[in-house]
Amino acid sequence: MESLPHGLDHITGGMAFMRDLAPTIYRQRLVIEAYPAEPISALQIVDYLSGLAPVLDMKGLIEPVTHRSDLYGWAGWTHWETSGAHFYAWEQPVLFYSVDIYTCKPFDPLVAVEYTKGFFGSATAEYKEF
Repeated sequence: MESLPHGLDHITGGMAFMRDLAPTIYRQRLVIEAYPAEPISALQIVDYLSGLAPVLDMKGLIEPVTHRSDLYGWAGWTHWETSGAHFYAWEQPVLFYSVDIYTCKPFDPLVAVEYTKGFFGSATAEYKEF
């Protein structure tokens, strides 16, 4: 087997398998992606992330933060006592959004997906829990 560059041959993992290094710490991740009904504004991102916390029974620690990049579109982030969520929205080359939720507290992923679809008027959404 060929050695990886920069001494990285001790790293394991990848898309098919990742060893759980901390099995006693609960972690749940969910990615939701879809097409919104219309372009997404900073206010919508703040309202969405603010509403997501109570929907998933999470305790918000800060007001959501947003940033707009001329190259990549909108980004938003919120911090919860049990971790948080990131939000990304594009207008070009296509109207599209992606949500990354990471928590140390269990939540129902379908509740998050349905809330997200409804909030942005998305007919469908793709999602993956890992």
